[in-house]
Amino acid sequence: MRNIKLSFGALLAVPIVLWAIAETELLAASSFLQIRSMAVQLTGVVAISCMSVAMMLALRPRWPEHWLGGLDKMYRLHKWLGIAALVASVTHWAWTQAPKWASGLGLIERGSRPSGGPAITDPVEALLGGLRGPAESVGEWAFYAFALLVVLALVRYFPYRLFFKTHRLLAVAYLVLVFHTVVLTRYDYWTTPLGVLLAALLVGGTIAAVALLLRLAGMRRQVWGHIGRLEYYPGVRALEVDITVSDRWPGHKAGQFAFAMTDPSEGPHPYTISSDWHAGSNEITFIAKELGDHTRRLHERLQVGQQVRIEGPYGAFTFDDGAAGQIWIAGGIGITPFIARMHEMAVGKEAPGRVEGQTIDLFHTTSEVDDAALGKLAADARSANVRLHLLIDGRDGRLTGERLRNTVTDWATKSVWFCGPTGFGEALKQDLAAHGFPVGRRFHQELFAMR
Repeated sequence: MRNIKLSFGALLAVPIVLWAIAETELLAASSFLQIRSMAVQLTGVVAISCMSVAMMLALRPRWPEHWLGGLDKMYRLHKWLGIAALVASVTHWAWTQAPKWASGLGLIERGSRPSGGPAITDPVEALLGGLRGPAESVGEWAFYAFALLVVLALVRYFPYRLFFKTHRLLAVAYLVLVFHTVVLTRYDYWTTPLGVLLAALLVGGTIAAVALLLRLAGMRRQVWGHIGRLEYYPGVRALEVDITVSDRWPGHKAGQFAFAMTDPSEGPHPYTISSDWHAGSNEITFIAKELGDHTRRLHERLQVGQQVRIEGPYGAFTFDDGAAGQIWIAGGIGITPFIARMHEMAVGKEAPGRVEGQTIDLFHTTSEVDDAALGKLAADARSANVRLHLLIDGRDGRLTGERLRNTVTDWATKSVWFCGPTGFGEALKQDLAAHGFPVGRRFHQELFAMR
């Protein structure tokens, strides 16, 4: 999380600082309308900067993954930028309406706007000036669309299939707002470092928006496969799917995930890969838990032989920290990356980052029970020489930091790998941090919420 926070802070601070440098009248503003004009420019710069970077991250580029710690972290930054853009654009809109509101309250005289100023001789500036009216009109409507679409994206109960269709419309709203920005940004800003940054962001964001509308995101990581086996575990409401992929699949590390799509109308869904990779086998396995409207129907709709599009692999939850001991904690379907790692270890494959004599304790907490699924898990743990601690909520109670520390007495010397509900992970992290555990370096958490 540290790198995400640093990146988010920098992406907000840099345009603000450059704006302050470019705004020559910053310290001389004395009237309400002067302050309002500068506030409109500042909030517009922040909003379009956040939108541009969020648009580029939506393409799922490779280069930020290592710095941010995986695509799950990149998507968290994408979400934060979307929220920041929403806040900044709402503030921007409010400042544009401020003279009308202030006039209505009697704070300023109606129609008290600055006079026209000197004649414009620069042909480019004159052209942009002639487009101000259309830019203001379409920008306002694009703002309304952008705000609505971002709010829908943040509502977890909004169905994923509709989210998949509507979220791409943000690219259309963004392109309109690019036109709005180019026309209405103060002309003298463009010759400053702020103008250089804005130009780069607008070009990058525009390319990304067009690519998203053409559905080119992640295209180079996409392969086709077909379903070879299906096994449903009714006790835990989970479906295990084996997929044979084409030779173009580059292979994956245990703990990584991929997007799978069987129905274009539903779009791709992310699933952690629950199998290790054997060169030449061309088979990967997913375990899908019934958590939403799409996954509840999977075991009825999927068939052996059905074609599937796979995109990946993604993620950095790959266990390669070189620690002498590790503690794995899985909440519910969060068990999948640990299954893949145990398979990798059981076949004697050289597991990246594992040191000789490394000890591993796996805590699996679940509120649901399926004897077949738990039997397989126990067998995987034995094969990989992993100590399994199974906690069934109704029988054994919940896992707490105190319980973890009492069970694994040398916990302070190990690293922790957590995959499960966010609140559960945060509670454990806070407990361990309170007892001196360096969570920033040795607590690894998958942020698998893609919305």
